[in-house]
Amino acid sequence: MDPRTRLADARLYLCTDAREAEGDLEAFLHRVLSGGVDVVQLRDKTLDAARELELHALVARVAAEHGALWAVNDRADIAGLAGAPVVHMGQDDLAPGDVRTLLGEVPVLGRSTHAFGEAMAAEADARVDYFCVGPLWATPTKPGRPAVGLDLLREVAATGPATPWFAIGGIDDDGPGPTRLDQVLEAGATRVVVVRAITRADDPEKAAANLRRRLTT
Repeated sequence: MDPRTRLADARLYLCTDAREAEGDLEAFLHRVLSGGVDVVQLRDKTLDAARELELHALVARVAAEHGALWAVNDRADIAGLAGAPVVHMGQDDLAPGDVRTLLGEVPVLGRSTHAFGEAMAAEADARVDYFCVGPLWATPTKPGRPAVGLDLLREVAATGPATPWFAIGGIDDDGPGPTRLDQVLEAGATRVVVVRAITRADDPEKAAANLRRRLTT
């Protein structure tokens, strides 16, 4: 399937570190992709470039077995060398035009946004294929980044973006009463990016399956 078509159908996007401490990255990826993760991004600032390239080859192989997409974070150079189908950039990374100059039109390009104007700029930019809105709640995966809250999510959702977009930041599906995922869905998002909701779950495959089910019902 064409990566942009696959991205348009995606609901559950996972960011994970290299799981060097656990030593189970390959097995972990098989489990979460079997559970329903649509896009997996290896995001680990501790890796040097050589190790990151090595692990992206593993991620690519496992993702292909499951018909899933895989993404490179921040590094257009590594995305190009790895042949990544998806590359994701933050506001402080290369601008969309620069990414396209380096990588051409083939890879799906994502953009992080933290304010309404940034989200609307991503929506209006034909070079951007998807964008993320957040972090909705403060999260240790983005230290120092203030939470934007659900009002921003509602504001973006009300515009009915034509570009696929994801809610991100501190989203879980645990606990009594309305969960954070419930609140995100109520605010109008239909796609989410998660980290700890799956990576720190006792059963990552079950956690992925539960999230995927919630996002499609």
